[in-house]
Amino acid sequence: MIEQSNEIQEFSISQLNEEQDIQDIVFNLMVDPNLAPINYFNDFTEEAIDVSAVSSDEDDETGMFCSESGQMMAISTHALHHHLEVDPQQATEILVSRAVRKMICFGAVPEAISSFLYHINVADPNGQFIAAGAKKGLENACKKFNIKLADRKIRFDYFSAHGPVPPTTIVSIMASIPEKDKLVTHSFKKKGNNLFMIGNSYDDINSSEYLEFYHGISDSSLPVFDIDTEVKLHDVMRMLIEAGYITSANPVSKGGLFFTLLRAGMPNGLGFDITTDAEIRRDAFLFGEAMGRIVVGVDPKNVDDFVDFMSSLKVPFFALGHVTKGEIRIDDESFGFIDKMTPAN
Repeated sequence: MIEQSNEIQEFSISQLNEEQDIQDIVFNLMVDPNLAPINYFNDFTEEAIDVSAVSSDEDDETGMFCSESGQMMAISTHALHHHLEVDPQQATEILVSRAVRKMICFGAVPEAISSFLYHINVADPNGQFIAAGAKKGLENACKKFNIKLADRKIRFDYFSAHGPVPPTTIVSIMASIPEKDKLVTHSFKKKGNNLFMIGNSYDDINSSEYLEFYHGISDSSLPVFDIDTEVKLHDVMRMLIEAGYITSANPVSKGGLFFTLLRAGMPNGLGFDITTDAEIRRDAFLFGEAMGRIVVGVDPKNVDDFVDFMSSLKVPFFALGHVTKGEIRIDDESFGFIDKMTPAN
């Protein structure tokens, strides 16, 4: 059995003061290179696909294209370096789950995935531990999500002269699109649409941009994650899209709920008015990056059907708020307007 050689320092959210200035957190995180709305070198995996811009060209930069047979396809690439040295299996499962969830959220059917593991030192026993754990996580996730593992490679390119370089996993996922007319984009559609969260909220800020960038704490565990919960969530999303109950869908991802909503509002200049959960810390509710959560928009005329449907599935969900004309409000406090939420403004 290959034993890991690295351990991570235990972090508890109780180490941080619960009463914090949320506006200060927001405007500090706005300049985080991984979250800044205007950043041409940002992690493009958080950018959703613009269906209206889809062309027949294979080099379409939206990430969607038509094959020679006429089948519409989608592709995206995701990377992760958190905790591969400590828990490579779960870290890899989280990465694959994020990739699959992105496709599921707009109605695509994940078909195949390829993976590359970089910066592994073959001479280090922990390098073997990472490679073995990542392989197991990749295979387990593909089996759970019923997708083909098309390719996997390990690059043993660690050189001591380079200094410490964290191991990194990169995955590329390919999906087919059965019906373009049923695709659900990430952007808010109109003022007054209701916002619901599917999934549970947690007092968890582990490995979040908030914890690492704002508080400068890089040593924490992986965020809350359960792969079986992810599978159930994906099934629910397929049914919601097929039934036509939702107008938008956004997996809670980098930057937590606040930045997920921000990315959804920016394309059409729409804001949001939400209420936080009194049982959850506000910073965790807004900026935590726990897995297994998707924000959906619902037209008021479909709210009753949506609620009845979700209740019949016995899946956790709750009303979050609604889409506004442009103002951002949290617990009746105004955070300004979305058109000002860029570094240039």
